[in-house]
This record gives sequence, C-alpha cells and structure tokens, in this order.
Amino acid sequence: MRDVLLPTRVRVFRHPAQLVVTGFAVAIGLGTLLLALPVASTPDGGAPLGTALFTATSAVCVTGLVVVDTGGYWSTFGELVVLGLIQVGGFGIMTFASLVGLVVSRRLGLRTRLTAAAETKALDLGEVRDVLRGVAVISLVVEALVAVPLFLRFWLAYDSSPGRAAYDAVFHSVSAFNNAGFALWPDSLVRYVDDPWVCLPIAAAVILGGLGFPVILELRKRVPLPLWSLHAKITVSATLALLVLGTVFVTANEWRNPGTLGALDRPDRLLAGFFHAVMPRTAGFNSLDVASMYEGTLLGTVVLMLIGGGSAGTAGGIKVTTFVLLLYVIWSEVRGESDVQVFERRIGERVVRQALTVALLSVAAVTAATVLLVEMTRLSPHEVLFEVVSAFATVGLSTGLTTQVGQAGELVLVALMFLGRLGPITLVSALALRERRRLYHYPEGRPLIG
Repeated sequence: MRDVLLPTRVRVFRHPAQLVVTGFAVAIGLGTLLLALPVASTPDGGAPLGTALFTATSAVCVTGLVVVDTGGYWSTFGELVVLGLIQVGGFGIMTFASLVGLVVSRRLGLRTRLTAAAETKALDLGEVRDVLRGVAVISLVVEALVAVPLFLRFWLAYDSSPGRAAYDAVFHSVSAFNNAGFALWPDSLVRYVDDPWVCLPIAAAVILGGLGFPVILELRKRVPLPLWSLHAKITVSATLALLVLGTVFVTANEWRNPGTLGALDRPDRLLAGFFHAVMPRTAGFNSLDVASMYEGTLLGTVVLMLIGGGSAGTAGGIKVTTFVLLLYVIWSEVRGESDVQVFERRIGERVVRQALTVALLSVAAVTAATVLLVEMTRLSPHEVLFEVVSAFATVGLSTGLTTQVGQAGELVLVALMFLGRLGPITLVSALALRERRRLYHYPEGRPLIG
C-alpha cells in the first residue's frame, strides 16, 4: 500500500511552482494570524482580519502597499512580524527564481546544459546549497552595509537614541534591499527628501536588490565585462538606462511643480528626482507627495513600475530582460531580420514566446483589475490604474487610493500582489518545464497582420 501511495504524494509537488506558491500562501496565512493577535497592534482587540491579511500579503510579496500606518498602527511585535515576513518573502523569491534556472537546465539536453552552464557562470547546476548560501550571505551583507550609514545618520543628525536609530536603520535597510518599501513614518521618507545620507543608501539597496542574485554574484566575483553573461549585460545596461531616463523625466516634468520638486532647492530637486526614479524598480518608498504629481509623471511612473527590475531579484514587474527582449524583437522585425540578436547572441524562439506571454498576460491582468476596480469604486480610472500597477508590479507607491477602495477592493489588490509576485516566475518555469517536441507540423498559414 505504501508503494502505491508514494507516487501520488510525490506528484502533489512534482512542479517547483506548486511548492513555492504553497509556501508563500502558508507564509501569508501565518503572517495574517500573527498580525491579528492583540499584541501585534496598538488598538484594543487586535487588527481586523482584512487589515492583517492585506499587510501580511504586502510584506511577503515585498510590495509595500498599506491600509494602516506601519509605525503607528502596529506594535513593536507587529513591526517585527512585518520585518520577518519581508525578509522571508525577499529571500524566497531570490532563491526560487535562481533555482528555477537550475531546474530548467536539468531538463535540457547535455549540449544545451553545457552551453547554459558556460553562459550562466554564476550558477553551478549541481550545488543548490551554494545558491541558498549565496542568497543569504548577499542579503545579510548588503542589509548590514546599508544599515550602518542609516544608523549613524539617525543617531547623530536626528537625535535618536542609539537603540532607536539601530532599529530604524535595520528595518529600512531590510525593507529597501527586499524592495518592500515599508516605512515606519506616516509620510514614508518625505521628511528626508533633502538628506542624501538617508536617501542614497536606501536607493543603493533598492537598486542592488532589483538587479537579482545572479547579477550581484557576477559583480561580486569581479567577472570582466566582456565575460559577463547575457542576462547580466541586459540587466545592468537596462537598469542604468532606465535610471538615467527616469531621473531626467521626473526631474524635468516636476521641476516647477510647487507640490513636489518646485518647493526644493536645485540640488535637492535632483536628489528627489533620482530617488523617485529608483523607487518604481520596485520599492514603495517615496520622498515626494505622489498625489501632488502631474498626471504625466504618474503615467511615466506606471510605465517604470510595469517594467520593474531584474529577474531572480526582489523587484517585481515584467522584468527588464522581458522588456529589452521585446524591444529587440520589434527592432529585428522592423529591419526584416529573421533572428533576434542581443549583444552578439541569438535569442531562441522559445524565449521570445515566453517574453511575449509574460508581457501580454501581465497587461491583461492589469487591464481586467483596473476595469473591475473602477466599476466597484467609481474612482478616477488613471488613479485606479496607478494603484493596480503598483500592486501587480509589487511596488507599493500610492496616491492615497489604497484606503479608499473598500474591503472588496482590498481583496482585489491582495490577489494582484500575490499574482504579480509569483505569477511571472511560476509562469515562465511552467512554460519551460512543459517544453516538448511535436513530431509533425501543420501546413504554414499567413493571416493578415495590421
């Protein structure tokens, strides 16, 4: 009987995506129960179940959207629960996304596996423990390095006690590297808009977390630029380009807006413009009042949020690799080339189809959720779109709409955060692991396009 039942038990989690989805769901459930305890919040009787569920989902999915003030509503125990959920969620995403590459590589032929091993130098196909250890070490080291200048600044410049300064520094360092965006102040980081000693370390942590474990590992090993993997070249170059373009766009668009950059000195405007360009990568910190931004800036921020950061990192969105590949697909088609080539490498048709699938399904999810929330709340469509993309791309930036959507709307955002955090990764792994060869082909057809 045991031999008969064993295969059935094994088949329950025969796909890695099933395991990670279950693991994240369990983490959210436990986090909800902990945050619902009376000791976790300052109000008597404990937090409502809906508030606990929303906060736990936002923390585990490293989003940063909140329906209550993190530093004012939750007790110290509740804040530590949120911090633990952020760390677990960020570590889980980086680890799973990195291991998916190993699992997929094991399903390929020997020649392809050797090619993949040479191309992704950062990952050893046979050493899963190295991936786990590497993610843990990188996370702790970066968080510690960022926490030190924050601690010194909070302690020496803002008259915080050493204990309070250390607590605030660690909390925001972990939140930043994991691209969560949870802050302990009701205005997020608006009070530090002109302080580079606070904004720049947090921005650096967000950028590093958004690059992803494989890229950080290559940088740590000091691999020469010509020998970088294709993934690292795409991720780093696209990240730099988006940071520069985003900074120029936000700064130029908001330069004279009295509600945002217009009230600051010129050097502070540049700092604030850069900081806001970093956050859509996808951390929900803000040093400017997002609700006061021009609609054009909000629309540009939506685009940046949807693109997101690098794969196998703590950032969300469709990922910069997906975005760049689609740009090259368009460029190759416009030039009439049969192959898609990026950095002197030909991109396989299978990868192109995966990128198209992720992008189109993401757009479909955002569109459907936007229409649903507009019908449910009758709020402004452009504000709802901003909130929906922020949830789906696990960003956490908000114009203040999160608390206005009602309980049903909060459940929609909870579903979006979960789908946006795990959907693209599980979808790509499922597509890759289901790859199979068809032994026959139908006659080619050519429908009219355009």
